[in-house]
Amino acid sequence: MTYLTGFHAIEERIKSGSSACGPLLLAKAGPRAKEIVALAVNSKIRVDRVGTFELDGLAPNHRGIALQVNDVDGSRTDISLEEFIENLGDRRNALVLILDEITDPHNYGAILRCCDQFGADLVISSNRRSAKHAEVISKTSAGAVNWVRQAETPNLVRAAEDLKKAGFWIYGADMDGEPSHKKDLTGRTAFVLGSEGAGISRLLYDCCDAAVGIPSFGKIDSLNVSVAAGVLLYEVCRQRIAK
Repeated sequence: MTYLTGFHAIEERIKSGSSACGPLLLAKAGPRAKEIVALAVNSKIRVDRVGTFELDGLAPNHRGIALQVNDVDGSRTDISLEEFIENLGDRRNALVLILDEITDPHNYGAILRCCDQFGADLVISSNRRSAKHAEVISKTSAGAVNWVRQAETPNLVRAAEDLKKAGFWIYGADMDGEPSHKKDLTGRTAFVLGSEGAGISRLLYDCCDAAVGIPSFGKIDSLNVSVAAGVLLYEVCRQRIAK
């Protein structure tokens, strides 16, 4: 079994209306926990009182409350890429992130949180070699995992090519790329983010229309991938607001 323990993670999972959760286990009824219990009751999710010792064994990082979830590996596929493209219709602006081997669940969760805040329409990841830890992803994303649409695919290169056919410009995030503020990032835009160790795979990089970077003045090589995602997504929002 997998358990969510963060207050935000539990709250957003319940609010999302997902049927793949419950019961809610309660050991300590503090003010915040009581709010979540009320939310669970209103959502018709069973609430079980348990002892602190029992909850310690099930969810060691709990804060007096935990929600059982069924997506044990943390994978979540809300929509296929084909469905996403079909549903775009004649919409001009759309924003997609392609995550290439982001295996750290903390980074993956932080990226999802940025996607929620800056209005990304879809996150695409490989169904192999991607982060798969429901509790860490949900907690790090502060529950944004329940709101950001995600699609998994066996072939990221093919996914990028399908997006290009649908009118997307594909930009690879690269510290040596052209500064993002000099690119027109309005319209249908997709960013490819690679792992901090290996970066973007060669075949996927070759599929990009251009590389974009983030101007920086620090002593270390680059930004954390989740921070870079936030900066790039903000730049898209900035440009759209300015137009």
